[in-house]
Amino acid sequence: MILPAVELALGAPPQGQGNSSIFVQILPLALIFVIFYFLLIRPTRTKQKALQAMLETLKAGDKVVTSSGIHGTVVGLADDIVQLRIADNVKVDFSKSAIVGKKE
Repeated sequence: MILPAVELALGAPPQGQGNSSIFVQILPLALIFVIFYFLLIRPTRTKQKALQAMLETLKAGDKVVTSSGIHGTVVGLADDIVQLRIADNVKVDFSKSAIVGKKE
């Protein structure tokens, strides 16, 4: 017969704490993941989808803002390039991914 103190020292689980202790240990980690999902991951995905939809619907005449803060009007579109008019007789080519928003 092994003494209870020796069982604990050998790493045997105490009686009465079998599977419930694993659930109790994993529950806080799952709760943290759920909180991170709703506070960080989900809003970021929603924002990325909205930005992608906006980029797909760009057309000539739309007023936009670039990631560098330049405001301009779309005058030309190619596959991944947007040509903006930022002043009279000044047109600049930007990557489509540099467009961060539309002005109303």
